[in-house]
Amino acid sequence: MKRTKTISRTFEMIMGIIGSVIGIFSGSFLIFLEHVGQTHTPFLGLVAIIASVLGLASTYYVSKNSEIAGVGFVLATMFVIVGSDYINVLGAIFLLIAGVSALFRK
Repeated sequence: MKRTKTISRTFEMIMGIIGSVIGIFSGSFLIFLEHVGQTHTPFLGLVAIIASVLGLASTYYVSKNSEIAGVGFVLATMFVIVGSDYINVLGAIFLLIAGVSALFRK
């Protein structure tokens, strides 16, 4: 009987959840700031929230297919950075760590 080595993806799941929650909160913050001055702020907040939902979906798939989840994390990172100027850098860093770890950890 051949032993198969399984890798626990708990680290990627935790990093993805933390980054996605931070992204959702910062995107919501940008939507509520629509009356402050910039007219494109609600749209960018919506982009950040959608990207964070993609990060949450990647968190679900990381245990099933880590390569697809890693690509999802990296895409979510790019859209979160575009969607929320400086307020969501911390969430994007967490998503990027989860994505790189899911792609390259064997």
